[in-house]
Amino acid sequence: MRQGRSTKVATIADVASLAGVSPMTVSRVVNGELNVRPGTREKVQAAIAQLNYLPNQAARRLAGSEPIRIGMLYIDPTAGYLNEFLIGLLNKSSLSHVQLIVQRCDAARDGEEKPVAEMIANGIDGLILPPPFCDSQPLLKLVAETDTPAVAVSSGKPSESVCAVGIDDFQAAYVMTQHLLNLGHHRLGFIIGDPYQSSSSRRLAGFHAAMTDAGLNIAEEEVVAQGMFTYRSGLDAAEFLLSQEQRPTAIFASNDDMAAATVAIAHRMGLDVPSDLTVVGFDDAPLATTIWPELTTVRQPIMEMAGAAVDLLVRHIRARRAGEPLPCEHELRDFKVVRRQSDAAPRLRPPMRR
Repeated sequence: MRQGRSTKVATIADVASLAGVSPMTVSRVVNGELNVRPGTREKVQAAIAQLNYLPNQAARRLAGSEPIRIGMLYIDPTAGYLNEFLIGLLNKSSLSHVQLIVQRCDAARDGEEKPVAEMIANGIDGLILPPPFCDSQPLLKLVAETDTPAVAVSSGKPSESVCAVGIDDFQAAYVMTQHLLNLGHHRLGFIIGDPYQSSSSRRLAGFHAAMTDAGLNIAEEEVVAQGMFTYRSGLDAAEFLLSQEQRPTAIFASNDDMAAATVAIAHRMGLDVPSDLTVVGFDDAPLATTIWPELTTVRQPIMEMAGAAVDLLVRHIRARRAGEPLPCEHELRDFKVVRRQSDAAPRLRPPMRR
């Protein structure tokens, strides 16, 4: 007697886990790309067969419509964010009758229009623009001129000409800063992210607003340091902040990579985190729970936002095909301050000898 099949639908992440590869590799095999080793391809195909994973065929039966081709441009200075984003994107694409074309761009803000123009010329139906491309004015101009449906993800101030999915970066930074103030910290350091990304300025504005509302004066040249959302830039920024004569008792970094770098510099200087220095981040990427101590951070639902971007873009593409285009939509998702082991009330100590 044939056994009944499980009702659980296998996802691309399930296939990747069983085959011991990344979701991106599974996507390449599914889409018939040639740049996959034969042995790896065989493992993926075996996992697909074992799990009965049928992304294209199943999607066509469910959708009853023509395939939808979505393009995404990416650069990976913060691998944790990118990995979470891609998993969310691939999982939703595999269940939504979507073929995903992923294009790497090695130099953001310098030539990103060319690969996007090529995707548009090759008949792409829509685009998903993660950071930093969500804020690229030349790219947004190209999208508008070609009338290409697009969804910007994690833009602090999304353009009115494209759909968008994100969180309220200003409010998230405000709430985290309030949390630090409520712990008893009054001298806070802040590490800014990439100045070309609008989320950076929104997070800094939220930090400033919370400090001002608490009646604290901000000597920006002493408590704020420039970063670029990378671990390397976080090292330099943390070293600057902790070299001040009156160093901060807490540092709020604009993402988890820079927060992790701050923890590393603190340890190198002989400071205990959180007894001597509280460190908090932003994103709640996997890195936040793989360092010691684990980071207190702002959680933005990266995988959920990626999936929502696919849903939003597909809805707009189908509406256009039906001759009923929809107005641009901007969706806000909930954020949450996740408290772990890297924050505590400030500990009073005698001044350091010099």
